[in-house]
Amino acid sequence: AVLGCALLLPAVLAEDCPSPCSCSSPGEAWGTRVDCGSRGLLALPALPPHTRGLLLHNNSLPSIPAGALDSLGRLRELQLGDNPWHCDCHILYLKQWLEDFWPPALARLRCASPAGLRTKPLGQLAGSDLGPCKRLLPTKCLQFFWRDLVLIAGVTITLILAAWAVKLSKKLVCQLALGRWRLRRNKAH
Repeated sequence: AVLGCALLLPAVLAEDCPSPCSCSSPGEAWGTRVDCGSRGLLALPALPPHTRGLLLHNNSLPSIPAGALDSLGRLRELQLGDNPWHCDCHILYLKQWLEDFWPPALARLRCASPAGLRTKPLGQLAGSDLGPCKRLLPTKCLQFFWRDLVLIAGVTITLILAAWAVKLSKKLVCQLALGRWRLRRNKAH
């Protein structure tokens, strides 16, 4: 049974491993080391969900798509150096993700373009450096936004209907009380 598991592991890794990267599980049962370093990548490939190490150094990556790293909660190793980072609005996601999860990399990673920002560390980028940017949200965030908006509208409508029902019930209670009072008064006369 142990031999069967050992034979299955490389097949699973090969299945999840993005081309042209190589993947391994260096004695760690809970993660995959994805080596995409020096592969001439122009874009980030789809990453396995259990990525523990990610090597993206020495490629041609200008940015990382918004939301691409959000699911990498097990990440313990990250190499992003020697990429021609293009410091425009599309670099905001990587900068903010690094601020939250990998702050030391901000000082080491530098802009390659545009010319006015060449060699500036990502950690020193200010909003004014990037020009007028609309906030770039990953698709998942926009889905959550619409879901939350619908939930808020549903709760608001429910509260309005509940308030209307309470008001209507008070009115009915008052009418019933008034009706009983009139009945008693008529019987008394």
